[in-house]
Amino acid sequence: MTYEVNFDGIVGPTHNYAGLSFGNIASQKHRHSISNPREAALQGLAKMKYLADLGLKQSVLPPQERPNIQMLRRVGFGGSDADVLAKAGKEDPRLLAAAYSASSMWAANAATVAPSADTADRRVHFTPANLVTQFHRSLEPHATSGILKAIFSDESAFAHHAPLPSAMYFGDEGAANHTRLCDSYGAPGLEMFVYGRTGSDAGPRPSIYPPRQTREASAAISRLHQLAPPATMFIQQNPAAIDAGVFHNDVVSVGNQNVLLYHASAYADSPRVMEEIRQKFANLSTAPLHLIEVPESRISLADAIQTYLFNSQLVSLPDAGMALIAPIECREHAGVHQFLQELVASDNPIRSVHYLDVRQSMRNGGGPACLRLRVVLTEQELSLTHPGVLLTTALCERLIAWIKRHYRESLRPEDLADPHLADEARAAIDELSQILNVGSIYAFQR
Repeated sequence: MTYEVNFDGIVGPTHNYAGLSFGNIASQKHRHSISNPREAALQGLAKMKYLADLGLKQSVLPPQERPNIQMLRRVGFGGSDADVLAKAGKEDPRLLAAAYSASSMWAANAATVAPSADTADRRVHFTPANLVTQFHRSLEPHATSGILKAIFSDESAFAHHAPLPSAMYFGDEGAANHTRLCDSYGAPGLEMFVYGRTGSDAGPRPSIYPPRQTREASAAISRLHQLAPPATMFIQQNPAAIDAGVFHNDVVSVGNQNVLLYHASAYADSPRVMEEIRQKFANLSTAPLHLIEVPESRISLADAIQTYLFNSQLVSLPDAGMALIAPIECREHAGVHQFLQELVASDNPIRSVHYLDVRQSMRNGGGPACLRLRVVLTEQELSLTHPGVLLTTALCERLIAWIKRHYRESLRPEDLADPHLADEARAAIDELSQILNVGSIYAFQR
């Protein structure tokens, strides 16, 4: 047996709306709003439990240490931790917000993962994203690497690569710009890397918002992961879609096994791209391929971004049917809801839609798919994965109690200067590392 395991990021106790992500319309819209960390963490956990109850393999990723006081010290703020936070808040509130950002919750950006069925050495390969285009996210890669190594520690089964060089030439945003199509999870797959620009800036590019993924980064990851060139594709995003607010490809497309659901504006030169996908997939599999294009006349790009239709999770259920795990905003939008009803009634493997409330994440620009990192594992590889992060009913109950014990009900922008918040956050993740039994993964623990 081979499984696609969802590793969801647990929303951290400093979840806030600082509006740090330029090009992310929802993040900008809700800038300086009051956030609800407890509600956000419980919504994320409820989504995980829902998928586990559907029969899927579900695991968790612990949040990173925030505030990142080490970074603030590196840029010249000194004294006690409280002094550092106070000085940063007075001199550079945006920098302080970056130090507190809980953005590692969006685990789709944590790394790019290649399953053993696709790699030359038959190991699962991990490359943490360097996330260089957004400062608050560029603080994550080192910690991400440590967390992944703690969970996937057996070197006979798992290969870990360092993040790509921290330069715009190798801008890498992880699995949010990567899709794998296959007959079954254990069969060889077509690895599709989507990029926004080339490192040399040749070719078309957006004029309003910056493209985040480079072709060079995608090519480097394919080499590191030892992927076969005939089963690999590099596809350029539509620059107009980026300018409309499609900062990652998973805002306009979602794929699973032999299904790709995508907006007509997702890719540059879409007809050629689809033909190449058909040809390369046919060389790997005899399974029927379902390329489902959603035209602008049916769902506008603006509505797709507003509802995060394509940032739904497309999953294969144990009964052999596929389901779309969509944000509740899709049900509330009449046009999108009608489209989804017609989709499940038409001739394709998607048989049901499940609407979930992840509004706290959505207000910061992340839907259900943003919250999870997909890792395809054989039964043997799953047995070698750290068991403490596998979501069970017992672990879910412990995490609910832990969240209610440690998380604030609300956070205002000015609360980030409160030194007690830093103490509360550190106490919370210290206890969490013991609940998950992942060892001393945080710097303050070592």
